[in-house]
Amino acid sequence: MREDFKPGTLIYPLPAVMVSCGATPEEQNIITVAWTGTICSDPAMCYISVRKERHSHALISRTGEFVINLTTRDLVRATDWCGVRSGRDYDKFHEMGLTAEPSRHVSAPLITESPVNIACRVKQVVELGSHDMFIAEVVGVEVDPQYIDPATGRFCLERANLVAYSHGAYYELGKQLGTFGFSVRKRPAVRRRKAAAKRK
Repeated sequence: MREDFKPGTLIYPLPAVMVSCGATPEEQNIITVAWTGTICSDPAMCYISVRKERHSHALISRTGEFVINLTTRDLVRATDWCGVRSGRDYDKFHEMGLTAEPSRHVSAPLITESPVNIACRVKQVVELGSHDMFIAEVVGVEVDPQYIDPATGRFCLERANLVAYSHGAYYELGKQLGTFGFSVRKRPAVRRRKAAAKRK
């Protein structure tokens, strides 16, 4: 017998990302967001949802730009801290020892310590209730070269020890269980058995 819960946001796990915003060094800020994701691949688009009362809401509303910075095991303390402290009271880059690096694509800075920085330009704001959803086009992506395999040029994001958020807790991503399409891909053993059966 299933337990009946009240309607709520129980779609977990989620990415826990640090969103950097602000057009000038004096106003640059970081907000931690779990309500984020991809909504379109062509053009590349994503969203973040932010409460109106958050300091970053006004910054993003005014500039129309932000950067989504993926987080890692080494960044988990900063990720949490930036989510529970306000940019009205703290310089979060300074307090957490993070580097605000100019983005090639938007006025908002990126976080150098993050493995992936996704520069976004707001296309639409949807007022939903507790949060406003900023729907944005991805205008550029910058990555840490230490995760690029020099032999193949492949971006090895699995080496970054990415962090996910689930029901009030942070988790490091772990064991790979498969790759896209593995459930329908023919396995070598299956092919060998079919070939042997044909030869009989």
